[in-house]
Amino acid sequence: MSDIRFQSKRAAHTEIPRPKKGEGQWSLGFAEPLNKNEQSKKDDDPLNVENRIRFIYSKRGFDSIDPADLRGRFRWMGLYTQRKPGIDGGKTGALEEEELDDRYFMMRVRSDGALLNAERLRTLGGISTDFARGSADITDRQNIQYHWIDIVDVPEIWERLDAVGLNTLEACGDCPRGFLGSPVAGVAADEIIDGTPALEEIKRRYIGNADYSNLPRKFKTSVSGHPSLDGAPEINDVAFVGTVHPEHGPGFDLWVGGGLSTNPKLAVRLGVWIPLDEVADVWEGVVSVFRDYGYRRLRSRARLKFLVTDWGKEKFREVLENEYLGRPLLDGPSPERATANGDHIGVHEQQDGRYYVGVAPTVGRISGAILTSLGDLVEKHGAAGVRLTSYQKLVVIGVDGDKVDALLDDLEVIGLSGRPSHWRRSTMACTGIEFCKLAIVDTKQRAADLIDELERRFPKIDTPISINVNGCPNSCARIQVADIGLKGQLVLDDDGNQVEGFQVHLGGGIGLTTSFGRKLRAHKVTSAGLDDYVTAVVGNYLDGREEGESFALWANRADEELLRGEKTLSEVSA
Repeated sequence: MSDIRFQSKRAAHTEIPRPKKGEGQWSLGFAEPLNKNEQSKKDDDPLNVENRIRFIYSKRGFDSIDPADLRGRFRWMGLYTQRKPGIDGGKTGALEEEELDDRYFMMRVRSDGALLNAERLRTLGGISTDFARGSADITDRQNIQYHWIDIVDVPEIWERLDAVGLNTLEACGDCPRGFLGSPVAGVAADEIIDGTPALEEIKRRYIGNADYSNLPRKFKTSVSGHPSLDGAPEINDVAFVGTVHPEHGPGFDLWVGGGLSTNPKLAVRLGVWIPLDEVADVWEGVVSVFRDYGYRRLRSRARLKFLVTDWGKEKFREVLENEYLGRPLLDGPSPERATANGDHIGVHEQQDGRYYVGVAPTVGRISGAILTSLGDLVEKHGAAGVRLTSYQKLVVIGVDGDKVDALLDDLEVIGLSGRPSHWRRSTMACTGIEFCKLAIVDTKQRAADLIDELERRFPKIDTPISINVNGCPNSCARIQVADIGLKGQLVLDDDGNQVEGFQVHLGGGIGLTTSFGRKLRAHKVTSAGLDDYVTAVVGNYLDGREEGESFALWANRADEELLRGEKTLSEVSA
């Protein structure tokens, strides 16, 4: 190519920072596995487990499964054993994994930002009804997640998914997991650039590709050209974020090294400009840096965010350009913040004059019946289909204006709402102790009950306040970046009994507000006392906010006694 931005600038030598002790970085000569996970991946490429599932385990049953496949390589096929019923949260960390294992599986189906038409929705619903006891959740990774999957049924489930262009391949594991895309890609009137072709190309080239099936840990991708930053770029390993270069026009900035869990870090913005047709190449460069230089010694330090933190963005960019791309990236503007809420709830006009409708299930929990009915509604109202969001929501795409009101009414009948309360709109929850082997407390039902109570106590609140409920420290529900983040743990009640409860984070956010929440020192809330605690804090915010002040801004300046809910603002002022 003749464009100057593609001219090679490969350095004769790129100096790579060396840790004081070996971290299992392949390109520094540390190729021997340093833990059981690395040994398992070296013993056999996890992609090979597909055939064993199809031709051995599904025919011989659960007891025939090799433990190294069951608790390791199955994840590359989107399968985890789920939690055995009846094991309380106090035993989560005390029992061995095999003691927590049920004989059934959680299964994740990737959407990767794709449009789910009526046929796909009915297929997803039918799988839930026929094989998953009606279970289905929309995750904040835009996946559909089932439970109660029996190994004997997996090949038929895969066949049904394959027939409509869906799959579970690499939905879990140390590999490129499901991608986040803009739910309104290609249709939003205010979109900067449609990233769909890039997502499709990355998936075509690299998912199921053995060159990228053994990474140090999971690798999360976001591609969105919408100015609301609706793909949660701040907390992904790699994110391509829509931006406009003053000379070259719409393209993408590159953000790297985001992630939450127990060591949260926001992605570093490289401030570059990448054209649409080069996104897949740059993605390959970033994932290759991670594969070759990522820390494989300790699982707790094996995410890309630790490498980016240690190297710094200048060194990361230098290695990416010189050793993997063979050319410099063009400097470009980096979006500072989102222009709007990225959940897309409500009715919005599209580029073509039709409408998209953002819909809120309660904490992402749906069912096979709802998915099937949703497919019927898409067909009935002539919509193009549905996309899932990174906020456990969904968006119906391509609705004619004269059918919007009827669609909204029909959605309410099947348990979905395009006119949700602020509480239903802004609350997320992870799977929790019901099915997750890492969880300590109940989340889905507890969050749903909290929504019901807050709707009763604050029926006309005029501003959204996000509440994210997580069952353990791993932050699948993003506790550090919510207005009110609740991390599940066991706490002591007033009588000294150990009960389910939460550590509290206040004033975090991504998109419109980008910061980690304020963690209150030694402050815990029991699950039983959660309704009253949230009521007290929200009440203090409503009484003490300045005009136009968001909850996050107030929480980061408010006195701690107000945030603890121990006093109301009126008591403090008295």
